[in-house]
Amino acid sequence: MIKAMRTAATGMIAQQMNVDNIANNLANVNTTGFKKSKVEFQDVLYQNIHKAGGASSTTTQRPTGLSVGYGTKAVATHRQFTEGDLMLTGNPLDMAIAGDGFFQVGYPDGSTVYTRDGAFKMSADGRVVTSEGYPLLPEITIPEDATSISIGGDGTVEVLQFGDDTPAQIGQIELARFVNPSGLSAIGHNLLVETGASGDPITDVPTQNGLGQIDQGYLEMSNVAVVDEMVNMIVAQRAYEMNSKAIQTADDMAQIANNLKR
Repeated sequence: MIKAMRTAATGMIAQQMNVDNIANNLANVNTTGFKKSKVEFQDVLYQNIHKAGGASSTTTQRPTGLSVGYGTKAVATHRQFTEGDLMLTGNPLDMAIAGDGFFQVGYPDGSTVYTRDGAFKMSADGRVVTSEGYPLLPEITIPEDATSISIGGDGTVEVLQFGDDTPAQIGQIELARFVNPSGLSAIGHNLLVETGASGDPITDVPTQNGLGQIDQGYLEMSNVAVVDEMVNMIVAQRAYEMNSKAIQTADDMAQIANNLKR
């Protein structure tokens, strides 16, 4: 009976983590560039009482084994990088990536981090930065006398300055992609960092080397589907209830066994 309680307890812990992850997905349903994640589970050790193929007599063997599992455990959260819907904003510094790739951002410690959030702003010195003030890399500085900003699908940044009739190119946006983007580690603020699992970044200009194009004046919204997450939450809740019921049932059976002597 104690084994059943422990096994069911692992199921309750696993479903609690599942609900925690679903809650995070739902909380970020309006977060620009957010990518939903899914918890993945594995079964754990088994007690093998009889192995399949073991001898049942001198001339026969068992076609199946006899084993009892000890529950489940969470082993990974898989981030899904399907594209979210694009929302038109009209802001010249809002950018969405149509296809594969990440914007490169300079982190305060000098490292490079990555994001799909293209809600960029202009700092006091004209630099293009994130909402946290981290600069877009390679750095782009908008002149003070710029009257309009144009960003092409290939990442070329042009501005029309006061008194000029011809736009001037002032920079080139580069994107990065990874062999295994699910291996990137989230650090908050819509930022991701590379890890040994993600591989090294492959950088190039948009539309080249497998990278997507940039759509100016748009933002990529979260790829969280509320209906799907609500269904997943109901399934997780029912699984949690069934595991708690298994613990109660095992406890009742233990009480019956303990009362046999009376």
